[in-house]
Amino acid sequence: MKELTSEPKAWEQTPRMPRRRALTWGIAASSVSTAMIPMAETLLGEPLGMGPTIPRTPEEALSQLYEGNRRFVEGRPLAVHRDMGRVKEVAPRQTPFAAFLGCADSRVPIEIVFDQGFGDLFVTRIAGNVASSENIGSLEFGTLLLGAKVLYVLGHTSCGAVTATVKGEEVPGQISGLFQHMRPAAKTARGDVEKAIYENVRIQAQVLAESSPVIARMVREQRLLVAGGVYDLDSGRVAPVDVGM
Repeated sequence: MKELTSEPKAWEQTPRMPRRRALTWGIAASSVSTAMIPMAETLLGEPLGMGPTIPRTPEEALSQLYEGNRRFVEGRPLAVHRDMGRVKEVAPRQTPFAAFLGCADSRVPIEIVFDQGFGDLFVTRIAGNVASSENIGSLEFGTLLLGAKVLYVLGHTSCGAVTATVKGEEVPGQISGLFQHMRPAAKTARGDVEKAIYENVRIQAQVLAESSPVIARMVREQRLLVAGGVYDLDSGRVAPVDVGM
């Protein structure tokens, strides 16, 4: 959405046009604008003046996420659902169409990355996007009770948590408590950090789909789709990961 500017308008600087001519020009301009709407919608990929539609199926929900990321990468986000009107609309009740297990990294704001707003996504974040029991419980809530149709595991390039796990060096405090969740990916990657990041997304998605009876049942009933991807810190693009489901 374009920001309003304080620049003086043309009608504030020029004499008024005769009424008959103004009406004629207004009708012509309206006809031209109407004729160009389909063309503009084709170029932009979204209806003008409208936000994304509410997805009816898990497949539509996933497609909407990737379409939002495409808009973000191309620098033409719709940026809908980000005003006080939307805040008031979802205050009584939330119905997110997708739930996320993402990394806590400050450079990966999930709603912005997928061009969504208030009430669209149910997001849990933890270093290394690991499926801990606490996160699984939250995501059961977001899918079963709130109705999210996609459960998405989002990793990112140059992940510090995965890098530390691969290196296996001593770390301060309780950070090493996360390593147990990422060691299977580190072992499979054999020292390749970027490969470990992709493997970690795949493994955590499988943990979500298999360790939770609630999520597993929704997947079997085709009410939920478990998917994953890796966000590139340089390009902003999310690359899908085949999670084997």
